[in-house]
Amino acid sequence: MSSRFRFRFCALALGLALSAPLMHAATVSQALQLALPDGLKVPYSGVQASAFAAGLPLGVGSGLSFAGVQADGSWLFYSLTDRGPNADAPDWRQGQDKLSGKIFVAPGFTPQILPIRIKDGQVSVGEPILLHDDKGPIHGLPLPVGTVGSTHEMALTDDLKAIASPDGRGLDSEGLALAADGSFWLCDEYGPFLIHADAQGKILQKWGPEPQAGEQAVATGLPGVIAWRQANRGFEGLALLPSGKVIAAVQSTLDIDGETAKTAPIVRLVELDPVTGKTRMLAYPLEEGFYKKTKDAKIGDLVAVDEQTLLIIEQGKDKDKQMHNRIYKLSLQDATDLTGVKVDGKEPEFASLAALRAAGVVPVQKTLLVDLRALGWQAEKAEGLSLIDAQTLAVANDNDFGLGVTLVEPVKGEKDPTEYQTDGTGQLLMKGQPVASRLQTQPLSAAEAASHLWILQLDKPLF
Repeated sequence: MSSRFRFRFCALALGLALSAPLMHAATVSQALQLALPDGLKVPYSGVQASAFAAGLPLGVGSGLSFAGVQADGSWLFYSLTDRGPNADAPDWRQGQDKLSGKIFVAPGFTPQILPIRIKDGQVSVGEPILLHDDKGPIHGLPLPVGTVGSTHEMALTDDLKAIASPDGRGLDSEGLALAADGSFWLCDEYGPFLIHADAQGKILQKWGPEPQAGEQAVATGLPGVIAWRQANRGFEGLALLPSGKVIAAVQSTLDIDGETAKTAPIVRLVELDPVTGKTRMLAYPLEEGFYKKTKDAKIGDLVAVDEQTLLIIEQGKDKDKQMHNRIYKLSLQDATDLTGVKVDGKEPEFASLAALRAAGVVPVQKTLLVDLRALGWQAEKAEGLSLIDAQTLAVANDNDFGLGVTLVEPVKGEKDPTEYQTDGTGQLLMKGQPVASRLQTQPLSAAEAASHLWILQLDKPLF
């Protein structure tokens, strides 16, 4: 039985045209804001449960795929959650072991796909499609250390007690595409992995980076170099090409040997032909001098226009700490396959854009299409992008399940939880010494916790 609820509908003024050098003028034809009923919220039973009496709002904007106009005239989308409600936490230390802490307030959460219908400013959502395999529902907890895809994170309760990583079945799902046969393609931030699931959410096949010596592989078939993704910045967006090939974007620059995250001039796009297993990698260029560090750039999502054309969200704070959320049009035509490519004996991430071009490496061509901030977009994250027709786009945000974290009585004003440590007893430490500071989860403000779905109208068709 499906749950029904209303979105608050706002008709924004038409004529909010973007200025040059944008390819198109764009307007917001519908701005929908989700207010989930209690029945679809995520239960919270931790120490701070009283602050979340109705539970946590479901985060449904980590992926978005348009399924078509239905017989009744409604628009059907499929949306995606990520690994579940989590928050930054102190480093976890026991003896010589040190892992990055991450609070999971609902460790049993199963990543899921939700069907959403929009008609006449009203929205209904069907029953969640839970991702599962032969062993049952999967989870969103980090992979064990030593496994390809491990982020070297320790899952913690909200009172900083360790939650053991049970197996290598965890996924941090981020991108979604609906195939013609009703099955789903997804990507993940851990491995990073590509996943094919049937219409009921059962995982049929998984691809991941080839392992190095001593590593345990959860899945193989993708280039090993992408295992150098920064923690929690694996694949962030995915598109299904008309040919049936799948292309995914690493969220940020690779950190090869721990040396390239801040300076690499490119983000990698990875293409897979699931029939032959053949892969290729393309260079998505970042604007030189735009970010203080190129690791500040993050991909939000991508969608295919045709076999050689994609739309992609690029976002992050520039060198002046101004937030940007932009949609670019990409041409893959003539782009160089990075497989096996070295510049001066090193991976392309060590070179500048000028050096790459001098070495004959052709990045994908990108042209600014829409500046979301110029249209009034306020959410930090735009992580769902879908193409409705040649002139209509849909964009959704990730609301992080409305969960935040704060430090009570911080040491010398240090409010960043990751600057502290914990030893598994719940005690907070600073430089190894016990402190009186406490970590407290809390609801985000109503504005921060809101889930948005925007419908954008372009002034001329993309194809």
